[in-house]
Amino acid sequence: MSRTKLTEQEISSALSALNASAAAPWQIADGKLHKEFAFRDFNEAFGFMTRCALVAEAMDHHPEWFNVYRTVRIDLATHDAGGITELDFTLAGRMETIAG
Repeated sequence: MSRTKLTEQEISSALSALNASAAAPWQIADGKLHKEFAFRDFNEAFGFMTRCALVAEAMDHHPEWFNVYRTVRIDLATHDAGGITELDFTLAGRMETIAG
């Protein structure tokens, strides 16, 4: 997976592909790939975060995220590349799979 910053056109294409199977769309916000997931309760939200954390650690790519009760807000960017990379879209896709 590339850690090279994507162009606007590459981001647009990857975002369309990611959102084709997403229950709710990912967006670009403040130069980051952004989404909020809503779960039934805190336990389900925290379980999602735990599963995602294991994937993120294996990828050596860690999200910026925030959890309040049943909501998990996620922002993805590759800081050392200065923007969004293929790695961010790969992690987002894995998160979509985990969220089911």
